[in-house]
Amino acid sequence: MSSREKNPNGICKDIPDLISSFVDTFVDHSFSGTFPPHDPTPPLNETPQTRFEKPDRLVAIGDLHGDLEKSKEAFRLAGLIDSSDRWTGGSAMVVQVGDVLDRGGEEMKILYFLERLKREAERSGGKVLTMNGNHEIMNVEGDFRYVTEKGLEEVRVWLNWYILGTKMKSLCRGLGKVKDPYEGVPTIAALRPEGPVAKRFLSRNQTVAVVGDSVFVHGGLLAEHVEYGLERINEEVTGWIRGLGGGGGRYAPVYCRGGNSVVWLRKFSDERPHRCDCSALEHALSTIPGVKRMIMGHTIQDGGINGVCDDRAIRIDVGMSKGCSDGLHEVLEIRKDSGVRIVTSNPLYKEKVDGGKMGLGLLVPAAEHVPKQVEVKA
Repeated sequence: MSSREKNPNGICKDIPDLISSFVDTFVDHSFSGTFPPHDPTPPLNETPQTRFEKPDRLVAIGDLHGDLEKSKEAFRLAGLIDSSDRWTGGSAMVVQVGDVLDRGGEEMKILYFLERLKREAERSGGKVLTMNGNHEIMNVEGDFRYVTEKGLEEVRVWLNWYILGTKMKSLCRGLGKVKDPYEGVPTIAALRPEGPVAKRFLSRNQTVAVVGDSVFVHGGLLAEHVEYGLERINEEVTGWIRGLGGGGGRYAPVYCRGGNSVVWLRKFSDERPHRCDCSALEHALSTIPGVKRMIMGHTIQDGGINGVCDDRAIRIDVGMSKGCSDGLHEVLEIRKDSGVRIVTSNPLYKEKVDGGKMGLGLLVPAAEHVPKQVEVKA
């Protein structure tokens, strides 16, 4: 009897990693139409980095909420991708402050888009950081109040491909037909702690990040959060998403829940400057050595990206997704040699400073002319 007859799965047994990689690539391409680099299983002890040196060019992008085309437009506006959606940002660093999920219908495609850009940026000496917003936390907790039918269908299609891939790999490994743990369960289970969507796409997100003299967070930071420990927050949220604890099982750690949490806070986000708690902001910033400003999303700024409290708080959620207010896309840019500016698609500023608005003060309207703040729950 030949060795092949004795062990019909011998070839696969000798090269399981290669076969697994092929299946993963097949699944990714079948769903997304692209060939993104695939590394779905981060080491269990890997924790997202919290502190980074200030790059020559830093770009901050606000909430995306399931709108793939508007997401790409924001990256193009900043000169980070070309017309083929390939990275052209060189050594630039990008921070996307969370809320990729909900309200739109292309969340999974955006996650793939960001995953690919991370790898392309690294090859050019750049970096793309993605963060947890309150909607990422909500989805992992099982709160799907803001999921759209289109978004749910997108996850269902992805999960079907994922289950097929798992079956293909299990057959190759000689395990026979093994029932995937997600087959027959609700689609949204893919987002729960340790679920395949959460583990692959969300578990490497930062919840807070310090980049040079800026601290990034989705909602805001209070002094008590800094005292608790920024690295500790990242470690615990990552552990919770991976199903290793760090929260309360189904629920996120307490500093990610409630109105004063890091992903829900709005103390520094009101478009009326006098309604912002500059004292609490200053207290928080003073406890992070070398940090001058806090950059956050979460609350739509109908008047565009702006700063308050002497530009110590910069708010970059412009509601660009069609699932929110279909706002004009804008990004924040910080350069070592020229400071802070807003790059905008607003035609009123198109002829000024190459499409950019220098100085955040230009974007803080006088109190009597404050536009109505867009009311979007969660």
